[in-house]
Amino acid sequence: MKKKIFLLAGALLFSVSILLAQHGSNNADEEICKHILAELQQHSEKSTAELVVFAGKLLMNTPYVAHTLETEPEQLIVNLQELDCTTFAENCLALARTAQTRKPSFKQFKNELQLIRYRGGEINGYPSRLHYFSDWILDNDKKQTVKSVSQSIGNTSFNKTINFMSQHPSSYKPLKNNAVFIEALHKQEQELTNTNLYYIPTEKLETVKHFIKNGDIFGITTNIGGLDITHVGIAVFNGDELYFMHASSKAEKVILSEETLFEYLQNQKTATGIMIARPL
Repeated sequence: MKKKIFLLAGALLFSVSILLAQHGSNNADEEICKHILAELQQHSEKSTAELVVFAGKLLMNTPYVAHTLETEPEQLIVNLQELDCTTFAENCLALARTAQTRKPSFKQFKNELQLIRYRGGEINGYPSRLHYFSDWILDNDKKQTVKSVSQSIGNTSFNKTINFMSQHPSSYKPLKNNAVFIEALHKQEQELTNTNLYYIPTEKLETVKHFIKNGDIFGITTNIGGLDITHVGIAVFNGDELYFMHASSKAEKVILSEETLFEYLQNQKTATGIMIARPL
């Protein structure tokens, strides 16, 4: 049953594949963007969250590729042909917001993507990108692209020292031998650690899941030292059961989960719960 919700996108997925073959990599991102925006515009009366889900369906089966944003110097990367879990969510939100503008365009999509991906929407070197997803939620809440709803739903404090990046600079190419960037990230980590964060623990999810909505963007919290969130997805209900779309490293593509979100969290040894951002 749950897979039937994705049949609407089947024809468009085929069309996107044709576009990739016809236009090649140079122009494919713009062509894919325009094609998806044209589809979303037909549903412009829908909420941002509903459009996020629709955009996610249209990106189904897109290959999973990590580290597509790691370029120097820091710049806006548009890549709708290869996605990781965070860029999948970002692109879906940017596409949904663009579709709601008076004259949707590839340029407007890029503006929305930059607003969502960078602190205050401004690119100012590697540290200006929102690397920690809890920070992403906070900053986008301030920019009113999403609303943080973890406190209202879960009302459970997320108390943790966040410092993974500054403690492991060799794992991030732009941080290697760059004391200025490391210090900037360390300062951000301290501010994040001292911020009142909230989450929904795994054991609470089934009792509060009716407060979650289709299109909510969530991050999976972790017990790994120094990290806040390790994976990102988009909530999709089928009846009363909560599933999710995500760019899966295991499946190597964007998929709809076979497991419910609760089952998925239970099966992940490092997962502790979720933080939720609701598209506005």
